[in-house]
Order: sequence, then C-alpha cells, then structure tokens
Amino acid sequence: MNTVYIREMYPDDIPEIVSIEKLSFSTPWSETSFRSEIYSRYSVTRVAELNGVIVGYICVKHVADECHLLDLAVHPDYRRRGIARALLDNVIQELRIEGCRFFYLEVRSSNYAARKLYEKFGFNMVGIRKGYYVNPAEDAVIMMMEL
Repeated sequence: MNTVYIREMYPDDIPEIVSIEKLSFSTPWSETSFRSEIYSRYSVTRVAELNGVIVGYICVKHVADECHLLDLAVHPDYRRRGIARALLDNVIQELRIEGCRFFYLEVRSSNYAARKLYEKFGFNMVGIRKGYYVNPAEDAVIMMMEL
C-alpha cells in the first residue's frame, strides 16, 4: 500500500533528510541545523514516510501566535504526489490547536509550483524580500495565511 505516513522527526532521520535537502536546495541546511530544530521547544518538525522510506519533511517555528515555515522539501522522485500537501496539512492542524493565528513563509519568486501549493492552502503574498536568496540570487515572495 502506498499511504504516506506523517510522524515526528527524530535525530536518526537526519541523514535521510539531509540527502533530500541537498537534492532540493542550492544552499542546503546542515545536519546541525536539523538537529537544532528537532530539539527546539518552539519547533514543529515532521517527516513523511512512504513504505518505510523518508520522502519529505517540514520544519516550522512557532512562537506565541505566529509561526514561520523554515524548511519543506520532498525527494525529487516523489514530488507531485501530494506529500508536501500532507505535511503542510498535518502541521497546520496542529498549529491551529496550539493557538497559532498567523503563518508566514518565504519562497523563491520563480518557484511557481510551491507558490501555487501555498495559495491553495490560503496563503497570500504580503511582500517581497529583495535579494533574499543566493546561489542563484533571487527575491523571495513573503506569504502569510491567517489561521
């Protein structure tokens, strides 16, 4: 059966996560960055498993009534199967329960697939961060969703 299972992120998951991170981003997070999020009391970290293999992950920082999407990726071989949607949905449900009111994120201006996904969840563009990304240099679109 090909059901995606969403669960907590654990330190033992980090090697698989870093592998996906390196395939997904030109300036990938380090193992230390993921470990820091796993142990942060303000972070919500999840992985998506398919047939026992980690195929995606999400890291969100939640402080007071605001949260910020820090990192979300799906292995290239498993994209366009609803995995990012499942990760976001799982985290949003928890954030609502925890009293989060505003959910923010930045996304590369050229990442139309991600922007479309976020818009389907109800995120709206609220600004631009000029030159936010490097390698290659690019602006970030700031998006926000009211929960």
